[in-house]
Amino acid sequence: MLRYQKVEEYIRKLLASSGYSSGDRLPSERDLADLLSVNRLTVRRAVNNLIATGLLEGNGTGGTRVAPPRMTRPLEGARSVGVDRVIAGLGGTPSNRLLHFEITRVPGTHIAGKLGLSEEDEVILLRRVWSIDATPFCLETSYLAAHLLPGLAADDLVAGQSLYATLRDRYGYETINAERTISIAYIDETEARHLDMPPGSAALALRILVHTMQAQPIEFTVSINNPNYVAFSTRANIET
Repeated sequence: MLRYQKVEEYIRKLLASSGYSSGDRLPSERDLADLLSVNRLTVRRAVNNLIATGLLEGNGTGGTRVAPPRMTRPLEGARSVGVDRVIAGLGGTPSNRLLHFEITRVPGTHIAGKLGLSEEDEVILLRRVWSIDATPFCLETSYLAAHLLPGLAADDLVAGQSLYATLRDRYGYETINAERTISIAYIDETEARHLDMPPGSAALALRILVHTMQAQPIEFTVSINNPNYVAFSTRANIET
């Protein structure tokens, strides 16, 4: 790697491992230059590149700070809302890329239990990387009950089509989020490559179990989110 790229990698690792959050100030150019034994112009180039990606933001004379999340994913609400609609609601441009599509046996008892299937049944396994304004922020792996979706093919999703719109318009399924959990996941090399993060970094894992309105499990999704770009929000109902 070139020197400025090494500085970029150092800053990414620093933000991923040192408890930085939105608005926190980065060490000065001088401090980073002294620490990494490079000149300040090299540090400035690295910082400007990370500002361009949305990871950092310049603050005039206030130095460089960690940028606020570009994507806030709501957790409240029963109805299933696609990621594309959430991004559009935030004023961003959504896009997704289909990485993998396969009809296969249920991969283990955990997935089988979530979907109410046996390990002899089939699921549709699909993996997509989602971006906001061309910046990748999450990698989603979905397992769908194949017997409920006859004829579903990769061509139905390869151009970035909405999965939930397809479930509704083609198959007549209105869906609800029956279960959502958030945890920390440490990403592997494949996940790191798609999310532009160092391997082994901590990411936000959102697991969603989706039912039809008739209480039939239809989808189980594991969404790995880059915490530099994503936050989750919920609203409490306050009685007065």
